[in-house]
Amino acid sequence: MHIGHLVFSQVMAHLPKHTFRRCVRKYNGERKVKSFSCLDQFLVMAFAQLTYRESLRETVVCLRSQSEKLYHMGIRGGISRNTLSNANKVRDWRIYADFAQALINRARPLYADEDLGLDLNNTVYALDASTIDLCLSLFPWAKFRSTQSAVKLHTLVDLRGNIPTFIDITDGKVHDVNVLDILMTEPGAFYIMDRGYLDFGRLFKIHRSGAFFVIRAKSNTQYKRRYSNPITAEEKALGVKCDQIIVLTGVESQHDYPEQLRRIKYHDKEIDKTFNFLTNNFTIPAQTVADLYKQRWQVELFFKWIKQHLRIKSFFGTSENAVKSQIWIAVSVYVLIAIIKKERELEIELYTILQILSLTLFEKTPLDQLLMKSDCTTEELVIGNQLNLFD
Repeated sequence: MHIGHLVFSQVMAHLPKHTFRRCVRKYNGERKVKSFSCLDQFLVMAFAQLTYRESLRETVVCLRSQSEKLYHMGIRGGISRNTLSNANKVRDWRIYADFAQALINRARPLYADEDLGLDLNNTVYALDASTIDLCLSLFPWAKFRSTQSAVKLHTLVDLRGNIPTFIDITDGKVHDVNVLDILMTEPGAFYIMDRGYLDFGRLFKIHRSGAFFVIRAKSNTQYKRRYSNPITAEEKALGVKCDQIIVLTGVESQHDYPEQLRRIKYHDKEIDKTFNFLTNNFTIPAQTVADLYKQRWQVELFFKWIKQHLRIKSFFGTSENAVKSQIWIAVSVYVLIAIIKKERELEIELYTILQILSLTLFEKTPLDQLLMKSDCTTEELVIGNQLNLFD
């Protein structure tokens, strides 16, 4: 079907173009646009993400060097640094936010049956935030401290497939826990959070919504034990130290969360560290609670990928609109590759697919042949300028 087509165009053929056009119309994105369309902007920025470009100038130079292939890549408008910079600055970032959400809605059912390695059928989410440091003089709208700017990505990831389902982009001053005020919880789902989200009033709202949470307790949490659940020999061997039903005794915490909680003390032998977990689920095994919390590392993988592809040390624009557009286009690319992986039943890791694509976008190898027959590992495909982001 795609014989003779560039790898880039084969990847972008998976985009739901009608949905993209609907998002553009919703925000009047091409008002007064003569040649460089919103789709052109998306494709150029997606190319930059997939090939690890460091700047607009580098992106434009790279594409112009392959000018005879631009039409076959789907790019119809003329490319220049000023045109792309202006598009990122003035075209509503919500176009790309809505489009990313449409891709997310398409991806999630594909991963609904993914095995978490737990005896659990519930949807499991991990909530976390990542701060991206910026230069105050260039990004004054995102002032964080007196000498520093920053944006923060508050992200909820569905752990079946590592698909982001909710992203809120704020300046760095916004505390992590505030995102719970706008998060729409799903009855029956588990929400895994670090202790930065420990706010008993907000947790009680999650409880009242019919959802479950697993969160680390703070060392100064005041409580009274009502009774202890028995611990099996197997659980003890795995690291479970206690499984208690408690009530909070602090004046404010008792008011904010008036019902019982479950407290589990667990020692992780691999890292020789002891954790105290709080949950409002009283039925799953204590070890499952600990295993659920361990799944949080997957949200860190998502942030790791985003930081690679956003080129954190050199955003392509300094305005709030440009930064948010770049973030949402990066999310769209991530989810698009996740869709391709599942629809083509690829066994290799998502990160390996991305690295293979970064080296082959101008080739004409059929995508199935390129990815299905690849024996490459992530380590074999490591690219030098990726590693610099983890110093």
